[in-house]
Amino acid sequence: MHTPAQAPRRWIVLAILSGSLLLISMDTTILNVAFPSLVGDLQPGAVQQLWIIDVYALALSGLLVTAGALGDRWGRKRLLMAGFGIFSLASLIAVFSTEAWHVIAARALLGIGGAAIMPATVSILRTVFTDAKERAFALAVWAAVFGGGMAFGPVVGGLLVQDYGWHSAFLLNLPVAAVIVAAGLRYLPESRSPRSSGTWDWWGVGQSVVGMLALAGGIKQLGKSGIADPLPWALLLIAAVALTVFVRRQLRLDHPLLQVRLFAEPAFSVAATAIFLPMVGMGAILFLVTQWFQYGEGYTPLEAGLRLLPAPLALIAASMVAPSLMHRFAIRHVLGTGLVVLAAGMALPWTFQQFTDLGYPAFAAALTVMGLGAGLATTVASVTLVSAAPAAEVSSAAAIEETCYELGSAMGIAVLGSTAAALYRGNLPALELDAPSAAAVQGSVGEAAHTAERIGGAVGQALLDTASHAYTLAITPAFLLAAVLAVAAAATTWTLIPRDLQPTENH
Repeated sequence: MHTPAQAPRRWIVLAILSGSLLLISMDTTILNVAFPSLVGDLQPGAVQQLWIIDVYALALSGLLVTAGALGDRWGRKRLLMAGFGIFSLASLIAVFSTEAWHVIAARALLGIGGAAIMPATVSILRTVFTDAKERAFALAVWAAVFGGGMAFGPVVGGLLVQDYGWHSAFLLNLPVAAVIVAAGLRYLPESRSPRSSGTWDWWGVGQSVVGMLALAGGIKQLGKSGIADPLPWALLLIAAVALTVFVRRQLRLDHPLLQVRLFAEPAFSVAATAIFLPMVGMGAILFLVTQWFQYGEGYTPLEAGLRLLPAPLALIAASMVAPSLMHRFAIRHVLGTGLVVLAAGMALPWTFQQFTDLGYPAFAAALTVMGLGAGLATTVASVTLVSAAPAAEVSSAAAIEETCYELGSAMGIAVLGSTAAALYRGNLPALELDAPSAAAVQGSVGEAAHTAERIGGAVGQALLDTASHAYTLAITPAFLLAAVLAVAAAATTWTLIPRDLQPTENH
């Protein structure tokens, strides 16, 4: 229970942590709407474009395990403040970028800063909210802010980019970070893990970073170049070896970087799965839909962002009612139902396409249903995962949870995004263009839009219409694959979570 002095302060702490998380989650997707403007300004190549989008989440997910363990030793508040310092420096670099590689470097630094910030938010929250029911509510707010921030990112980005250019998407970070640091220094408590003693495991750090980056890079390369290319298989082999060695090492240590034994708890492992698999789909869908709005429908960045609003609004509403549903019904049913609703929303665009041409109303309905399912599922999964871990292992739980979020989103963009790109190329008819222009059109719908704009006139408009139609036909099968992943997570939930599980017990 809380002492009288702690009682009001814990809600201030929740507000500060929510602001921190909002900034990080928005940065995951805010570039989606700024991306066309950035491409038009800096003219990055196809490989550079992929790195600009992917490097933030890859750097973040690769360092979450290390950051969680570092917070246990160094202090979670201290790590949070250091993370915002890195985040602010990276934002400044991005604001003054004049080359594509500048943006790539800034995005990588943003991921490093985010990796320092994210585990600290959950660890501090778990330390401050010792009452089980209040903790469930606080984690519901956490999930709502994270999911809502990912979806609000394009709205805020669109508003800024339309009037001030793509640099403003990064400039926003600076005043927000300053406010959070000022409030955090005053109100956030410092905490460390009682199990944080012992020698720092440098070998484990190297193994986890190499393994996670190789895993993400291998899957991204596999989606881009296909199964005949040996490079992705080499990367996946490196990942398998490095992560296997890492896990075996952690099991032997008295003070591991990551408490992998948490996965022996069925509720924990199922909750992690129920976050990761849907995020593969959601990360890809938010990216693909935003591109479709701008390139396929010709919306401005702001118009594209506003048309995503059904998703975050529904997600926030569902997240807020999730704790009460968890107290009234079995956890497995609430989580499983949320995942099925999410899958239904993901499958709606493909279903509509079988009967009619797709327009915004179909996507609005799909985004609303997806938001409801995602809000319910991710909230219940987050509460279950954190509550299943002992208080001394909360940093490991936080690192695993946020790795599932971030790596899932990155994998979705890489794998399902690459699937959509391959289908797009297959849907394009023979083009009566010169070789460089034809290659650009086949590269991506964004390059097709730029080529059509350069050609201009009726020929340019016809080319844009052709590319838009091919892209529309390409993205809905990717949505359907995302729905399959959500159904798989639901089946796992109903199979493995105990019927009587109550994830609000204090540890």
